Amino acid sequence: MSPSTETAARCPFGHGAEAPAGHHGYEPFQMKDPFPAYATMRAEQPVMFDERIGYYVVTRYDDIKAVFDDWETFSSENAQAPVRERGPAARKIMEEGGFTAYSGLSARRPPEHTRIRAVVQKAFTPRRFKMLEPFIRQNVVDQLEKMLANPERRGDIFRDLAYDVPTVTILTLIGADVEQVDKFKRWSDSRAAMTWGDLSDEEQIPHAHNLVEYWQECQRLVRAAHEQGGDNLTADLVKAQQEGAEISDHEIASVLYSMLFAGHETTTTLISNAVRVLLAHPEQWQQLVEDPRKIPAAIDEVLRYSGSIVGWRRKALKDAEVGGVKIPEGGQLLLLMGSANRDESRFANGEEFDISRSNAREHLSFGYGIHYCLGNMLAKLQARIALEEIGRLAPDLKLENPEAIEFRENLSFRVPETVPVTWEA
Repeated sequence: MSPSTETAARCPFGHGAEAPAGHHGYEPFQMKDPFPAYATMRAEQPVMFDERIGYYVVTRYDDIKAVFDDWETFSSENAQAPVRERGPAARKIMEEGGFTAYSGLSARRPPEHTRIRAVVQKAFTPRRFKMLEPFIRQNVVDQLEKMLANPERRGDIFRDLAYDVPTVTILTLIGADVEQVDKFKRWSDSRAAMTWGDLSDEEQIPHAHNLVEYWQECQRLVRAAHEQGGDNLTADLVKAQQEGAEISDHEIASVLYSMLFAGHETTTTLISNAVRVLLAHPEQWQQLVEDPRKIPAAIDEVLRYSGSIVGWRRKALKDAEVGGVKIPEGGQLLLLMGSANRDESRFANGEEFDISRSNAREHLSFGYGIHYCLGNMLAKLQARIALEEIGRLAPDLKLENPEAIEFRENLSFRVPETVPVTWEA
């Protein structure tokens, strides 16, 4: 039995190898190549209720931007809710382990969101990014040189570069142990699977244990900042609290819980997708090798064309209308930014990758409105450094067997399992 058949056999949403009639080929959890289905939905049914997942699926740019911008009607409170309800065994593990983590910012609403974001934004400063840049660059060089030392002249950008660099960066920023990359990655994988995946009750059990450990570490980091201080973001938040900022220890730990996931998972994916897409367009990659000043614009085009997050969620707080479709109070929406970013009403020839595109920065991959991603500058910084150093140290990289690259199944994140590369001697 194939993996997709196994999934369909147990999945309460019924997503399998093929979508039922009337769903335009859209499979909510399959990420290998969702774009043809996105294009069909934009053209034929831009707001579609998908009974398999219980969401109104929204695909056009203007509709999605308007929903993001109207936080009073479309709440972010479901952004971090589990797509599939946690089973009794997982709930018991998490309750007994004291798991009470909540979203740092993305699922909070004003005035709570406004209050916490104001405190975090003061600590999340360009000064810290500037201090980190030499450290990031050296880490990128070290990882690349290690990969390029392989006598077989084969590597995996996902595992050999993108896996480590953003994780070490965010651990350093927050003041966590940089020797524990694999542990934080394991916890983050569990968070993604438990929130946006489709796991059976039994499959949830090891992930539940990981989330308890993850949350306990976030709380420990806050306690350590109170006791020891330090020059890191956690200590900055604790110091702000001590100086009168309205933010609790639980809220600081929740911010860490979010940042220790979002601060590296999506950047790992951004670096992986940037290399994957650019090497698949060798003439455009060569332009960046010859003129690295074009890299920032190219990163925005990667974010538009192949973003790390292709879907995000909202909940209607009252009866509303999106794209001419009535949404009842309590209705849940899945906003497919991966579709919006290719909408030809906004992006001419949107299905084509073009690093010279003049409006690539209008992509919605970082969201829009009050929840616009706070870490966007740090993500772009790391991607820029990675591409600069690959262009300098390994300009002749070749993508190996791109059609065989698989993507993890979940509702929101488009993550390649591997980005295999080769190079000449």
